[in-house]
Amino acid sequence: MYRFISMTVISLLVILGPHVSIQSSLGRHERSITRSYISVMTVSNGMHWGSWGQEEMCPTGTYAAGFSLKVEGTQGDGDDTALNGIRLHCIDPSRNSEYSHKHYSTVQSEVGSWGTWTNIKWCSSGFLKTFQLRVEQSQGKGDDTAANNIRFTCSNSGEILDGSGLMWGDWSDWSYTCQGKGICGIKTRIELPQGSGDDTSLNDVTMYCCT
Repeated sequence: MYRFISMTVISLLVILGPHVSIQSSLGRHERSITRSYISVMTVSNGMHWGSWGQEEMCPTGTYAAGFSLKVEGTQGDGDDTALNGIRLHCIDPSRNSEYSHKHYSTVQSEVGSWGTWTNIKWCSSGFLKTFQLRVEQSQGKGDDTAANNIRFTCSNSGEILDGSGLMWGDWSDWSYTCQGKGICGIKTRIELPQGSGDDTSLNDVTMYCCT
């Protein structure tokens, strides 16, 4: 995406380190932001393959009001991985919604190797407050996909935003509801490519709640 970054920007990245952000048409991508949170939100049906990435937080003062998914479509007789990544899109609550949805920051933890990103789904008002994860349990000698989809509720309207993932597996119970302003960070569990083995990619996710 950033193959045409100028040498000036590259020099700044070297001098200032990984906390520098770059503005793009998709929003500002932040990495490894240090930010306090009041609670950790999990679900009980995540799978165990792979390793946890690091937590990635929305910039201070912003909260997740939308999300997008990296999804691999059905592969027929091939190896399905389904959900490969989750992005949170974070806005400043002091801005009106029309402005905020044009000026936002994007954060993600580890992401799998397959699939394409879906369009962003936004809360009509408020922020993401709780989530469910759709997960296929172990298929034994069959094709495992682990996590397939995610959905969120929004704080002000109570609306449910369904992700554009796949249909295998079952929905978890709803996670703990964020008692702060909204979800502000994410951590994902990803299985690396298995070569000739069975790939599952995204297995589980943790969300963080901030005041």
